[in-house]
Amino acid sequence: MPLADTFQRIVDSLPDDWTDLEIDLRIHDEERYIDAAVYLVTCNAQPYSQHDWHWRLLVAHRFGHAASAPAVSTALGLLDDAGIAGELAVRQVRSGRVEVTQMWGRPQSVRDEFRRLRSQ
Repeated sequence: MPLADTFQRIVDSLPDDWTDLEIDLRIHDEERYIDAAVYLVTCNAQPYSQHDWHWRLLVAHRFGHAASAPAVSTALGLLDDAGIAGELAVRQVRSGRVEVTQMWGRPQSVRDEFRRLRSQ
């Protein structure tokens, strides 16, 4: 199964309130490591050193300091298009966390709009 499709299945299986996702990626042909690294730079994949998995992908749902799910899906799609096969393993999923934003001094309309956008 292509990597992008596998990733989409993983994301679709998560609850709506998931916030962070850690996935490990291993490519089958280590001769193509540099080629894969070029594609994965778009989602800030973190390489492992001296480990049997090659990269760790950090994914954020609606907020956070990680790549967005569409960015990771696009990077994995580029690997699929280049014929670089591999496998994904979910390492950790976090859910139920809430974004904290300083709202002091902002009008009520901004607070209401922020709350409306984040409750979806």
